[in-house]
Amino acid sequence: MKIPEILLIETQHKPGSLARVLQVVGDSGLLVENLAAIRRDQDRTIWELTLEFDEVVDQALVERIDGLPESRVIGKSDRVFDRHRGGKIETVAKVPLNSVQQLRDIYTPGVARVCLSIRDDPALVREYTNIANTVAVVTNGTAVLGLGDIGPQPGLPVMEGKAALFWHLAGISGVPILIDEKDPARISDIVSAIAGGFGAIQLEDIAAPACFEIEGELRRRLDRPVLHDDQDGTAVVTLAALIRAMGQVGRRLEECVVGQIGLGAAGIGISRLLLRRGVGGMLGTDVDEAAFARFEALGGERSSLAEIMRAADVVIATTGKRNLIPPEAVRPGQVILALSNPDPEIEPVVAIRHGAAVAADGKSVNNVSGFPGLFRGALDAAAPRFTAAMLIAAAETLAAHAPEDQLVPDPLDRSAHRAVADAVREAARSS
Repeated sequence: MKIPEILLIETQHKPGSLARVLQVVGDSGLLVENLAAIRRDQDRTIWELTLEFDEVVDQALVERIDGLPESRVIGKSDRVFDRHRGGKIETVAKVPLNSVQQLRDIYTPGVARVCLSIRDDPALVREYTNIANTVAVVTNGTAVLGLGDIGPQPGLPVMEGKAALFWHLAGISGVPILIDEKDPARISDIVSAIAGGFGAIQLEDIAAPACFEIEGELRRRLDRPVLHDDQDGTAVVTLAALIRAMGQVGRRLEECVVGQIGLGAAGIGISRLLLRRGVGGMLGTDVDEAAFARFEALGGERSSLAEIMRAADVVIATTGKRNLIPPEAVRPGQVILALSNPDPEIEPVVAIRHGAAVAADGKSVNNVSGFPGLFRGALDAAAPRFTAAMLIAAAETLAAHAPEDQLVPDPLDRSAHRAVADAVREAARSS
């Protein structure tokens, strides 16, 4: 697994000194994720260089840079940790508290009038509380990023990150909820018991197959939207990317055979949405027999990796297995989305080099483009659930707002998130 690492590198302020460092990085087979000059002292510059390292490469690269005549590695930056220090979110008040009268209005005794009004007319809870703007971000930490089952508290930085994105991109208050439990029935009971305080529920980083049971049970029990982002959020941005890719290659998705490699949470979510949207055929493969059963129940056809690479016009991979797809298996003209993070099943540049017409990975086709607008639209519509129509509307809107040379919009493009929210709201009201 590759892990982002930030090196602090000192170079002499001379032509070519930085270029030689970058050449060493390139010769090591690494990509520069970010480069910034953070300080210049007379004849020397301190650079902050962000790379994605394999542990075995780390020390060897440092030694090669130190071997250059005008450069040396002076340490590692704590930029990422600094941005996490003290947490990434907080709860703040919307109303002022500068007088005793304000205190009495927002708390006792004034608040009692509002409580009684909601008791008599439960619909008023949306008007007089923040429930219509609040999402519970629920995890048990069993499938965190590409790290696996690391537990709920180690997964909390991801949940806080989701909450921060909710606020910045859609104005939603996301509240991390950690559940130290693996039994699907107990998790469903716990979430059902606390759901009354939230307008919607986002399930996050819960491993398959438990995630399927939990999502299904909560949708049956609750009268508010429930979405497992690893399934449905991934499916939305994948469909958006495929709509864009079809435009680039001049084909219709309805005419294409799609191969899904990996039938876990993401793979099943993608397959379900693509089948509802309409594809020419859906092949799938996995190592787990139960996963095949779920896929076939959706209407997919059991296959193998080799057969998918031979027969599919579109190949989607969500296995978590780095370099699973042999480059020589790529068929000219294929569309390949290798979406596992942080390491794709095949690097996009490699797939293109071997004939793929379009290729992308999970860094560019990522859930962050979808979930803020999905929830904003569902909350605005007071929708009781997410429907396939809402998910498809979100995907088509994302595709429509992507720049000409991209598969999905810039994740920080707030106008795209707003457009997705509007489309989801209208789809919810229509359905």
